[in-house]
Amino acid sequence: MASILTLALNPTIDVASECDVVRPIHKIRTANESYEPGGGGVNVARVIAELGGDVELLSLAGGVTGALLDQLLGEIPIRRRMVPISGNTRISLTVFERKTGNEFRFIPNGPKLSPAEVEASLAAAREMSFDYLVASGSIPLGAPTDILARFAEIAAKKQARFVLDSSGAGLSVTLEKTPVYLVKPSLSELETLMGRRLDEESAKEAAVDLIHRGRAEIVAVTMGAAGALLVTRDRVMRLWSPKVETRSAVGSGDSFVGAMTLMLSRGRPIDDACVFGIAAGAAAALTPVAKICARDDVYRLHDLILREQLPAAAA
Repeated sequence: MASILTLALNPTIDVASECDVVRPIHKIRTANESYEPGGGGVNVARVIAELGGDVELLSLAGGVTGALLDQLLGEIPIRRRMVPISGNTRISLTVFERKTGNEFRFIPNGPKLSPAEVEASLAAAREMSFDYLVASGSIPLGAPTDILARFAEIAAKKQARFVLDSSGAGLSVTLEKTPVYLVKPSLSELETLMGRRLDEESAKEAAVDLIHRGRAEIVAVTMGAAGALLVTRDRVMRLWSPKVETRSAVGSGDSFVGAMTLMLSRGRPIDDACVFGIAAGAAAALTPVAKICARDDVYRLHDLILREQLPAAAA
């Protein structure tokens, strides 16, 4: 079975809680606090592990919060290699407001990396063995804008497939500098990359252009509750997400890329792997804040999508 390495250059400790109402100035008393290891690469690894995949995590961590992150990861458990940094691992906060059903998300930039810490993370990847490398999440402060492209080059030398799930420079600079196997932008991230607003048809054209220019072999554009657009050199498919009762949208994108990558690594057809991604994203919406998708929900929703949509999905 193919092995997967996920990369978390800027992980978080995800703190989630709820309150009656959020008001300025006043103290907001919260309840039902939870602490989970988070950030793109961490969440992707957790999803792959939940679905029974062979996954290892390469993560940066520092300070007392870095020690807590390592402790939380050890409770799952996930095989991991932690690269120490001098700054404190960031803590994100999500507060669910009972009165309105709104989520308030507070996400710090995180620590600034030194050149030596950047090189240490690259050196660690060079020493590890993997068939797929998933780079998920934002570029940390202090890291060069082409940092993810450097990881893609390491993957290429190992003849491993590189999966990109980032935004801003992490998306644009990486695609400019190196081709990738799979790129998974959200619709808004694709709009930023293209520099214009996109409807469904123009999003399809933008994804096809990435394929034709050799930037990616597979483009999966996620559209939240509306599903996803899948584009390869020989197909364009529009797949819808099943309707679910959403408890939290946090982590749906990470669940998508984790499930899709795992199924590709197992040799599933590309369209079926994308269906698994959509199912995992919808399953994540069923869970409370900071919780990942549950395996049984993913397979149930995958089968539902196959029954209801796949035969008519080809565009």
